[in-house]
Amino acid sequence: MATSSMNAISLMNIYLVGGAVRDALLEIPVKDRDWLVTGATPEQMLAQNFQQVGADFPVFLHPNTKEEYALARTERKSGQGYKGFNVDFNPDITLDQDLERRDLTINAMAQDSNGHLHDPFNGQSDLKDKILRHVSPAFREDPLRVLRVARFAARFDHLGFSVASETLDLMIQLSISGELNTLTPERVWQETQRALTERSPWVYFEVLRRCSALQIIMPELDNLFGVPQPMKWHPEIDTGIHTLKALQVACSLSDDTEVRFATLCHDLGKAESDPDNLPHHHGHEKRGIKLVKQLCRRLKTQNSYKDLAMLASEFHTHCHRIEELKPATIFDFLNRLGAFKKTELLKKFLLVCTADSRGRSGFETREYKQADLVYELAVAAQQVDVSNLQKQGYSGPELGEQIRQTRIKIIAEEKSKWQQY
Repeated sequence: MATSSMNAISLMNIYLVGGAVRDALLEIPVKDRDWLVTGATPEQMLAQNFQQVGADFPVFLHPNTKEEYALARTERKSGQGYKGFNVDFNPDITLDQDLERRDLTINAMAQDSNGHLHDPFNGQSDLKDKILRHVSPAFREDPLRVLRVARFAARFDHLGFSVASETLDLMIQLSISGELNTLTPERVWQETQRALTERSPWVYFEVLRRCSALQIIMPELDNLFGVPQPMKWHPEIDTGIHTLKALQVACSLSDDTEVRFATLCHDLGKAESDPDNLPHHHGHEKRGIKLVKQLCRRLKTQNSYKDLAMLASEFHTHCHRIEELKPATIFDFLNRLGAFKKTELLKKFLLVCTADSRGRSGFETREYKQADLVYELAVAAQQVDVSNLQKQGYSGPELGEQIRQTRIKIIAEEKSKWQQY
């Protein structure tokens, strides 16, 4: 028995796979390392003190490094969706068989313990040519790969990568097949949220639109393309193009994914403007609130994403027109943002407004003084001595109204000073 066990363990081979191999070849920092194990059983892994964590197939954590080690496996389509697969992880599955089930050639390379590169699908050549190409026709069996390819396009766009035409064709086939509808909201949002962390997240949405996937997973955003705006204020005219330009500016201002998502959502209401009034969009701010709620409910986003996106939709033009607004209107707007207690949400909101203003052809580097004014008014209006008002005998609703009137007065005074400069 001891000899048999030792022979079994000697057949085990461990390879570094996936993103770690790819990123090392690209000479960019490797964040996580994933390992592939061939010639082993779950029992052998457990016997070496690995901790099993995979539910659908065996994945183990190394007893010391806690890095993930997965047994080599194959997948065979057995139903709809990304879960419709039969998985086989017997010890006879080879390295090449496991690599063949992966999405892109650049993710289907492995490195053995001697540093030798295993590249059966020419991933290294595609890295050199900066091509995102599917490994095999089995790509079309998993609808989640449409979103993954779009996300990798967003990650590597700055390096010059593009999606291979034949891969884009398969993505289109997946989109029109109805398979994307089998993805759970959680998985769609997980990929989208991760895409928002990438270096060029606007590319994610561009690629999804090119393969007809955006109209399925985010129709509220897709509907903005082709909707005209006044050329005087929007030389790019198209609302969808403006939205992605604004996202590009937002990414230069902040790596906060809530800010980036809210920027995507700030003009959703323009998709439902009266066609007879185009290119004008009176009232789009409040129309957008319903669409933001609809989108966030379907994707099951966190409340913090929804809340900021709703505020951005409703009040972004308040910020643009801050010098025209009455002090009482400014008070109500700032109060909705909680700006008299904390400024964290206000700061995020102002980043969205700045991105909206600069996300226009020819306006990309233009100064946006409105954000500075809004912030200064909020900070000034915070400085109300509530205890002094209480000493004057105010309490309950009367105290609240006196605080309100005092803040409106401060806003009026500070705004007047600003306009004198």
